[in-house]
Amino acid sequence: MKAHRKAPSRLLYAALINLLFAAILSGAGLPETAPAPADRASYLAEIRAELERQWPHNRMVTVVCHGHSVPTGYFRGGDVRPFDAYPHLTHRLVQARYTTSVVEFIRTGVGGEHAEQGAARFAADVLAKKPDVITIDYALNDRAIGLERARAAWTSMIEQAKDAGVRVILLTPTPDTSADLESPEDPLNRHAEQIRQLAARHRVGLVDSAALFRDAIERGARPASLMSQANHPNRRGHELVARALADWFIEVE
Repeated sequence: MKAHRKAPSRLLYAALINLLFAAILSGAGLPETAPAPADRASYLAEIRAELERQWPHNRMVTVVCHGHSVPTGYFRGGDVRPFDAYPHLTHRLVQARYTTSVVEFIRTGVGGEHAEQGAARFAADVLAKKPDVITIDYALNDRAIGLERARAAWTSMIEQAKDAGVRVILLTPTPDTSADLESPEDPLNRHAEQIRQLAARHRVGLVDSAALFRDAIERGARPASLMSQANHPNRRGHELVARALADWFIEVE
């Protein structure tokens, strides 16, 4: 009789354990993990593997840098210096690491353009190049169209790229010395924060140019030493972005 009385409790205990494990496995009742940008160690792992290949097993790896005047290479007074801008500087760093690779960095930037204009030509000018990776850098000029319109345009480009199986890296803005870089409410900082949120929401890469410049200034760099004019970095400023962008392609030790 004692064995008979204990049997239901054992069955109930087993059922409760099964329910608990099912809840753990399904995540029921557990707090959701906060969204975050893609993991730098793994996001471009397949691209890095391709860059490691040697002839005759390698192929062209194509990176398209899309955006406005900064990735295009505009410096002071309309002077265009693409070889001092971050797409070319990143190319040099990547090629130096992967000496047997065949890799190309293509600029599709247009000076003065904002994200809506960039999104309108995204399929024809960017995806048509069959890229492996796309970078997007529009926030300086997106202040002219506001956060909501910019968010829709960036989302369109991100989703088009992801649908095509292309990896994406978003860039927060390089400085404009007319902005209040210390104020979270400054439009430039608000666009930077929106880009961070987009990178997290879509699980794509992020180069936080705004934070890189802020950190350099906090360490003692004069803002003028990083800029060729009010809204265009000089080579030293571009090097900050290039090193951070190259880190996505160079394996984390």
